[in-house]
This record gives sequence, C-alpha cells and structure tokens, in this order.
Amino acid sequence: MSLIKWNDSFSVNVSRIDREHKKLVEMVNELTDAMKEGHGKDVLGEILDGLIAYTASHFQTEENYFQQVKYPGAAEHKKEHVAFVQKVTEFKKEFDAGRATVSVNVLQFLSKWLQTHIKGADKEYSSFLNENGIK
Repeated sequence: MSLIKWNDSFSVNVSRIDREHKKLVEMVNELTDAMKEGHGKDVLGEILDGLIAYTASHFQTEENYFQQVKYPGAAEHKKEHVAFVQKVTEFKKEFDAGRATVSVNVLQFLSKWLQTHIKGADKEYSSFLNENGIK
C-alpha cells in the first residue's frame, strides 16, 4: 500500500516536472513497501543514493525553467532545494553510520516534505511557467 497516492492535487501542470515528481513519489512508496516487509534497511542506502542523484537532476530541471522564464521566486525556491539535499545527505550519513531508526525518520521527512513542497512551493510557480509557455 502506497504512503503517497498521486492525484491531480500534486500536478503543477508542467508535464516533465509532474513526471519527475511521480518518480520521487514512487521512490518514497518503494521505501514504505520495503519497510512494511521488514527490508527497510536493505533498500534504504540504494533509495537514498537514488534520491540524492534524482533530486539533483529534478531540481536542475526546475531551476533551468526558472532561469528561462526569469521566475521571480527562484532564489527562495532554490533555498528549499538546498535544504532538502542537505537533509537527505544527513540521512545518508546516519545510514552509513549504522543507525537503525533512520528508515522511519527518512520516511516521515520525505513524505511530509514532498507533499508540502509540491503542493506549496511548486504550485506557486505553476501558473508563471504556464503563462510563459512551459507546460
């Protein structure tokens, strides 16, 4: 059972960004499923590595769009991206150090962050990008 179910409330009406957000949601749900089956620690390192790499690529997509259309909220939005990467990197260090509770902590953080960031900060740029030809 998925922790986060994708629905239209997550859409920012930019097809590439929506596809990338769906992939991030899938990664969180993969971790959820692994934890429910008792394999959270087995897949956490791989998922964290994947999240670090994928979010870097995804954030670059958003930031390229911001630059292309001169989005006025770009600087503030980028700060959220930097904070997310720092937090996930911290989780990876904790995991590498052998902390057993990191799976639950990561899951709670990712779920909350994804939902609030996509439905909040990402929704704020949606109409601006659409109005400037990015769909």
